[in-house]
Formats: sequence, C-alpha cells, structure tokens
Amino acid sequence: MSSGNIALLGAIAGFTIYLGLPLGRLRTPTPRLKAGLNAVAIGILIFLVWDVLTHAWEPIDEALGKHVWGTVASGGSTLVAGLTIGLAGLVHYDGWIARRREAAARPAGPGAAASAEPAPKPRSQAASLALMIATGIGLHNFAEGLAIGNSAAQGELSLALLLIIGFGLHNATEGFGIVAPLAAEGERPSWVSLLLLGLIGGGPTFLGTLVGQHLVNDTLSIAFLGLAAGSILYVVIELLAVARKTGLKTLTTWCILLGLLLGFATDAIVTAAGA
Repeated sequence: MSSGNIALLGAIAGFTIYLGLPLGRLRTPTPRLKAGLNAVAIGILIFLVWDVLTHAWEPIDEALGKHVWGTVASGGSTLVAGLTIGLAGLVHYDGWIARRREAAARPAGPGAAASAEPAPKPRSQAASLALMIATGIGLHNFAEGLAIGNSAAQGELSLALLLIIGFGLHNATEGFGIVAPLAAEGERPSWVSLLLLGLIGGGPTFLGTLVGQHLVNDTLSIAFLGLAAGSILYVVIELLAVARKTGLKTLTTWCILLGLLLGFATDAIVTAAGA
C-alpha cells in the first residue's frame, strides 16, 4: 500500500470525530439530559487520560527494565514537562481569559469616547471548554497518527490498518466529548464552529500519519502524549465542577461509568490489533 493511501486512511480515522460533533446542536436539552451528557463526556475523558498516560509511559517503562538510564531521564523529563505545560498552562490561560471576560463586562468610564468600537464578545465558558477538549484530543490524536505512520513505515500494514479502524471508532466517541459542554449549557454551536472543532481534534491524526511514516521518535510521541494528558485532565476537573452543581449524583455516576465503558469498548479493537 502506498504512503499516500496510508495517509488518506489516517485522515479518515481522524475525521470520524465529526460523527459525534452534531450532538452539540441539540435544542434545549432537559436538566437531566444536560447532566447526563456532561457525565458521559467525563467518563470518556477519564479513560483518555489513562490511555494517554499508559502509552506515554511504555517506552520509559521499557527503558527502566533494561536499565537504560539516559532514555529514562530524557523520557521522564519530557513527560513531566508535557504534563506541567498541559495542566498548569491551561490553569493560567483560563485565568487570563476570565480576567479578559471581566474587563469586557466592566462598564466604560464617563470619559470614554461615544464612537469607540465595542469590545469583541468574549468566548463563553462552555465554548472555551469545548476548544480545550478539542485541543487536548488533537494532541492525543497526533500521537495516534504517529503510531499509524510508524507501523506502515516498518512494513506492518495489517497492524496499521487495524489501528486506523480502532482509532476511527475511538474518535467518533471523542467528538461527542468535545461538544458535551456546549450541549450541557444548551448553547448551539454553528456548523462552522463544529467544522473548526473537528479540524482541531481530528486533523492531527492525518498530520501524525504523515510525520510517522518518515520519523520514528519516542521522545516526540511522549511530548505530545504528556501535553494531551495534562490538558484533558484539566478539562475533567472543570467538568466535574459542573457535574457537582447539578446535584444529580446517581445519574452522574452511572453516566460517567457509561463513558468509561464506551472508551474501553472502542479501544478494544486497538488492543486486539496489538495482539
């Protein structure tokens, strides 16, 4: 199979994320449906944090077993840096956005010019969360694309094809995770917004496939996986705060469990491919 065909299949695997995105245009969901959507997204994202960190730790764990301390040090420091930037970086970014939102909402002083242009409308909290989720998933999907490209480059075409199928199914559930904050708030994104969110979340699978066919590098993969894990973990913390406000503890618990099971179910195909 040509490298062009592998790249095309990698693109298809990434853009199955669009299968779940239209759920973000649900009209005025009930409070229980809002809470359920939010909780299922939490479950999917918790699974992704585990999945991402597992893959990031594999080369470090292998180096530990072989006592290759240089690889352990470089891989471990890369993972720590990625996690720190992904998690703490988003905390500071969110604080900056909140300050901008407050400044935009503050009434203008008496000396302000009447003809001054109005400040641009700040992005809502739900839209910001959706963008953060898409970014975190995009980083994760770039690493998945690297795995597809690496397999093809090493001549393991059957493994590459099974990875494409598995990641494609997995990305379909990730699309739902991206728009869950919007659906939970009853905020209907435009089709253009959904197109951009899908591009941010799914496009990196295609880019990773292209890079992976020509570059096999564990450190690069660990870096992207660490960034992805940190950013997704931050979003999980935010969505858990939203879930607590609903007061629907039983529904939230069952829907988080459902999200986790969906994550494991779609990942099972990838595991079977590895076997």
